Amino acid sequence: MARRRQVYEGKAKVLFEGPEPGTLVQYFKDDATAFNNQKKGVIVGKGVINNRISEYIMMRLNEIGIPTHFVRRLNMREQLVREVEIIPLEVVVRNVAAGSLSTRLGIEEGTALPRSILEFYYKNDKLGDPMVSEEHITAFGWASTQEIDDVMALALRINDFLIGLFLGIGIRLIDFKLEFGRYWENNDEMRIILADEITPDSCRLWDSATNEKMDKDRFRRDLGGVAEAYQEVARRLGILPEAGPRDFKGPTVMQ
Repeated sequence: MARRRQVYEGKAKVLFEGPEPGTLVQYFKDDATAFNNQKKGVIVGKGVINNRISEYIMMRLNEIGIPTHFVRRLNMREQLVREVEIIPLEVVVRNVAAGSLSTRLGIEEGTALPRSILEFYYKNDKLGDPMVSEEHITAFGWASTQEIDDVMALALRINDFLIGLFLGIGIRLIDFKLEFGRYWENNDEMRIILADEITPDSCRLWDSATNEKMDKDRFRRDLGGVAEAYQEVARRLGILPEAGPRDFKGPTVMQ
């Protein structure tokens, strides 16, 4: 088993030093969290499913010219990614009212929005990832005006593509979260690329015929059938993992 140095551990993934300079190994865990880590659980096989779903979506985005950190899948729980400097923002794209938007603005969940809405949240678990404006972002140096423009343009392109992708398999894309990073090519040219993951952990996905939830809201709201919902998304995409979900151990961590 490979021995790699752990670089970072988040709620749903672990990043390890990659096999070559400028790369990382992204490992998908079965851990599930909600409400800023106040609710925790384990969904057996989730990491396997999410690895495959994110791989598939990242590859499709690469095909249409969206730059991503994804290089290739290594095994059932790991993928090789480019190392980037993460911009400390979560970019939420909303197409239909749900979750915190419904709560904040009193809009009935399921209401189609007049147009897609982008929101920015400062990545800070201790503060609960507060919503911020472009003024906050530029004033505190989290990103420049040009970087914000690049992020917004990429986010809207990704949204347009994913709406069509999911609609084609009978799923409504309600909203989703993205993260972006700065990637240096040839050590001197920087560009903004998509990082992190796109999975039912980071998207709200509803069956287009029944509005049945097929995402992490099933865990948040104790609806049950979380693993089955994730598997159904993968099944509709045609990417159920080899041999089905299994519990693979992660790499041995070097201290």
